[in-house]
Amino acid sequence: MAKKSKKDGKSKSDKGKKAAEKQSAKAAKAAEKEAVKAALKAEKAAKAVPAPPEPRRPLSEVLRAPQGEVDIRTIETDAAPGFVGEGKSDAPALTDALAPVLSDLQERLYAAGRENPETAPRVLLVLQGMDTSGKGGTIRHAVGMVDPQGVDLTAFKVPTAEEREHPFLWRIRRALPGPGMIGVFDRSQYEDVLVVRVNELVPKAIWARRYTTINDFEAELAGQGYVIIKCFLHISADEQKQRLAARLDDPEKHWKYNPGDLDSRSHWDDYADAYNELLGRCNPDHAPWYIIPSNKKWYRNWAVAELLREKLDALGLGRPAADFDVEAEKARLAEL
Repeated sequence: MAKKSKKDGKSKSDKGKKAAEKQSAKAAKAAEKEAVKAALKAEKAAKAVPAPPEPRRPLSEVLRAPQGEVDIRTIETDAAPGFVGEGKSDAPALTDALAPVLSDLQERLYAAGRENPETAPRVLLVLQGMDTSGKGGTIRHAVGMVDPQGVDLTAFKVPTAEEREHPFLWRIRRALPGPGMIGVFDRSQYEDVLVVRVNELVPKAIWARRYTTINDFEAELAGQGYVIIKCFLHISADEQKQRLAARLDDPEKHWKYNPGDLDSRSHWDDYADAYNELLGRCNPDHAPWYIIPSNKKWYRNWAVAELLREKLDALGLGRPAADFDVEAEKARLAEL
């Protein structure tokens, strides 16, 4: 029998050592992978927030504008209908609790838009109200809870020269949200039966026809899969006066003050009549109006956020399934 050389013994020893090192490295990688998974799981658990309590009745039922004739002068501006807490002291926590829920629901909507843009829903939030009613504040505090990349925000100002050359819905159509997006209108198509009417910018025969045009337009959108949430931010004349005075008293808020607001305020009753008519004539089930008492800013912010949560939740969206081999990708990642 041939005698084994020291070289052969050393070679086998080196191979065994390398195999052990390889096995050890593999085990270390596996342990590291498990540690990462455990850390991610712990992080997710730490971030988990209990679901916020829901109103006893859906807020969409509580705040729905009356069917038929409406008189906003008889509707409270300082109430908090449907609020799930005791009062203002509970509002910050309850509003904050909506943030992770809204964020998750909006992510599902956005993912649906990426996965299947032909059928993905679109959400349109319309904010209307007298000057100082809080359209900007609502956007910051309620809409601001979701990822801005999934939001299309448009503030409609006095029409430009180009916009005046087109039918009044031209600029509205151009601002509609895309698939999987939340569109937010700060003022809207309703300016053309509000400002135009009160300031007599066009004959009554023209603006009076626009209610039907708007209804047809919104029916078209609903048929295309739009979820329309129209919020009238309802404040009192006294509350508006206090807010305007606060802006004048604070130099840091002078930039928010517009002398034209007093011109509009002098037509308070005319605007109330105009709102009454549009709320009564443009309030179908597929594009309902919600009247949000807005003297209490904390309630206004919570209410709009809760309405948005309710409507997004009702879509019943899941998350798109992976179009790749998940386990194969995990294996590839582990080797890198």
